[in-house]
Amino acid sequence: MTTLTETTDPLLIPAADWWRQAAVYQIYPRSFADANGDGIGDLRGIMSRIPYLQTLGIDAVWLSPFYPSALADGGYDVDDYRDVDPRIGTLDEFDEMVAALHAAGIRLIVDLVPNHSSDRHEWFQEALASPAGSPARERYIFRDGRGENGELPPADWESIFGGPAWTRVADGQWYLHLFATEQPDLNWDNEEVRADFRTTLRFWADRGVDGFRVDVAHGLAKDLPEQLPSSAEMKAMTEPGQHPLWDRDEVHDIYADWRRVFDEYDPPKIAVAEAWVESTRRPRYASAEGLGQAFNFDLLEAEYDAAAFRTIIADNLAMSAESGSSTTWVFSNHDVVRHATRYGLPQPEHEVDATQIMAGASKEWLVRGAPEAELDRDLGLRRARAATLLELALPGSAYLYQGEELGLHEVGDIPAGARQDPSFFRSAGAEIGRDGCRVPLPWTSEGPSFGFGANGAHLPQPAWFADVSVEAQEEDPTSTLNLYREALRLRHELQTEETLAWDEELTHGDVLAFTRPGGWVCVMNFGDAAGPLPEGEVLLASGPLADGKLPGATTVWLRRG
Repeated sequence: MTTLTETTDPLLIPAADWWRQAAVYQIYPRSFADANGDGIGDLRGIMSRIPYLQTLGIDAVWLSPFYPSALADGGYDVDDYRDVDPRIGTLDEFDEMVAALHAAGIRLIVDLVPNHSSDRHEWFQEALASPAGSPARERYIFRDGRGENGELPPADWESIFGGPAWTRVADGQWYLHLFATEQPDLNWDNEEVRADFRTTLRFWADRGVDGFRVDVAHGLAKDLPEQLPSSAEMKAMTEPGQHPLWDRDEVHDIYADWRRVFDEYDPPKIAVAEAWVESTRRPRYASAEGLGQAFNFDLLEAEYDAAAFRTIIADNLAMSAESGSSTTWVFSNHDVVRHATRYGLPQPEHEVDATQIMAGASKEWLVRGAPEAELDRDLGLRRARAATLLELALPGSAYLYQGEELGLHEVGDIPAGARQDPSFFRSAGAEIGRDGCRVPLPWTSEGPSFGFGANGAHLPQPAWFADVSVEAQEEDPTSTLNLYREALRLRHELQTEETLAWDEELTHGDVLAFTRPGGWVCVMNFGDAAGPLPEGEVLLASGPLADGKLPGATTVWLRRG
């Protein structure tokens, strides 16, 4: 059993810059570890696994929503922004968790959901009980309907999760919800909303939180004239920053206000934007005057191809230099099919639409019932290991999703009656949703929930979890878990300036190679055929090396000079 090491100063990275090249591990709390045996992960479960996180070698945890919620959208429907869901824990336990993470040298980023509250939030309940035009309704986006008696919604918009984006209330008015019906959009033109979120930021910052992940960061500012545009008219609006709902320039006034709050602390709090925007629009979210960092989903969406990866890496390093931030790299999170599965399916023949979370071949595969014959699990895992080793060699922050260090595949065969994602129900099954990447983790190879908790799990776990559990991989030096551990250990040892240089001699065809300061070389073979292994001291490889060859779907780290 791993135990916490004692240290007098566990946070040794320069205080103001700790995030720039951090390895951040996302915890989806309801599916990480269940200490009280009710089938739902909790804060005590997280605390019980801090030794595991410390041994893994991460720098920070990003904690997905833990707030009181009806779980209409997996916790992203927030009843109270300044409390903990009693099924997950208490504020006292939250404080205890922060202290324990910090003692282990791990910082904490918490999820913030500012675009919408839940329909159970006290503000929305007050709005429903108040008349049209009241201050309570002005915190949200209420409108009169169209038609002779207001029986038609104010516009023909569709929500992200399917179905209408407007819902009618008892007195005949309609409210906007760009996501689920239970997630009414807040009105960020309202100063009361802005002031309340400043209070929320300080509430968690004062409790020791180191930063915030901002959900739907590109959606807060909206331009909603009296005559609302139709869906067709909005699709024709291509001028950057001018869409009525998404990525408006005015959103950055909100984040400049937040930055003043972040800078009240020493060191300043950090934030990372979830902004599904054109890549050229990303630097402003990541600027020092705004949130400071923004998610780069380009590799996550990219075809498994050396040339595509090179272009994305070069472009994003250039954009991070433009913003003064560091870029971020991510292959999996709570919203997408796990990358071991994506890489084991045939490549899509059409371009993936960044606005659709479950797009491409993996979505189509899930809708067809996740036929096992179409998934090459071994190839997918080899490619995922190779891609992750490349990711961890890049300058910038690496965001890792719980379970990817075990090489977990998507759980594709969840019965309809066990699913929870609102997109599945609102689309009548046309969208399978995100439950398959949110299945509780396997810690042991036996037991009612593979060690997740004492009495089962809130989403069904497949039998194959036994073979990929933490317990099954712990002592295997070739396991994916131990690959991640060694890669993260070496990353701390080797990481220097936020630069790289392409090695044009080694880069050709399916092979991509770059060097980092100090003689650290990363070479990835995207192809199927083995090629020559470059000269140098082998530090780590994503798969076995033999006969002086670099096999296909393999990455190697070398030291030269």
